[in-house]
Amino acid sequence: MRKAIVLQHLDRESPGQLVPLLAERGIPMEIHSLGVNCPPPAGLTDGDLLIVMGGSMGVSDLGDPRFPFLAQEVALLKSVIDKGQPVLGICLGAQLLAHAAGARVYRNMGIDRQGKPVPVREVGFGEITRVDTPADPIFQGLPNTIPVVHWHGDTFDLPLGAVHLAMTDRCRHQAFRLGPTAVGLQFHPEVDAEMIRSWAIEDAEFVIAAIGPGGPDKILAQCEAGAKQLLLPGRRLLGNILDHLLG
Repeated sequence: MRKAIVLQHLDRESPGQLVPLLAERGIPMEIHSLGVNCPPPAGLTDGDLLIVMGGSMGVSDLGDPRFPFLAQEVALLKSVIDKGQPVLGICLGAQLLAHAAGARVYRNMGIDRQGKPVPVREVGFGEITRVDTPADPIFQGLPNTIPVVHWHGDTFDLPLGAVHLAMTDRCRHQAFRLGPTAVGLQFHPEVDAEMIRSWAIEDAEFVIAAIGPGGPDKILAQCEAGAKQLLLPGRRLLGNILDHLLG
């Protein structure tokens, strides 16, 4: 039986809404919690789906002895891409997917009021805007602007041959599809209120760096209403992606 292999980097960055969506499709899930002594699998069985979740580390940490699994993930992703096996990357997963496909991954930058380049972290409730024309199948039944959660400081160039699917004003490359079997999402459609709440508390330092000292409290105050708003479009988007990759 085909299954979904989920690579998880942090306990708080779980598959979330992907769990019931995979169950609805009769696809069992196998979670690999990665660590120093917990590498990803060396390869996929034909028919399986690879899902790579987010994490606080990045492509710039390749070679860091704390994260030996990153290089192993890149090797796995290169193999999956070469073989045309289905893969979904979310946030860090999208960055690793882009890197494995030969694209550059780097810090997301903007320009301050003095015209100087500054790091730009996208954190909290926001939106993405579709850029696909005509509509890509993964956005079937969804509006041009979709509510999402952002939680990143890095970005990536599009891999050669990739279709650019979504953007924001602060980070142009928010989603891409590489051929018929690989999808990368910089944002988080898989989250629920409990996950967002834990991120705001456990990752408070990153939130403060992004949106200021009151950032964690602001996100916590928005949590229930914001999560409710993004639940249905997030499930529709992920369902479309699963159907596309598994079809």
